[in-house]
Amino acid sequence: MSNSDKSDEERRAKLVKAGVAVGIGSAAIVAALLYASTVRKKAKRTPPSGDATD
Repeated sequence: MSNSDKSDEERRAKLVKAGVAVGIGSAAIVAALLYASTVRKKAKRTPPSGDATD
């Protein structure tokens, strides 16, 4: 294997790792946004007022 082939493989491996890292980071951001959205919706709900005889 020549130096060029070896450097190409190393570069490809680095790009794959970077792509995986970006994918995981993006998924984490989406999950955080979805979680924040559901927490916000739960906070906006108000309990029903009055008692059960209304």
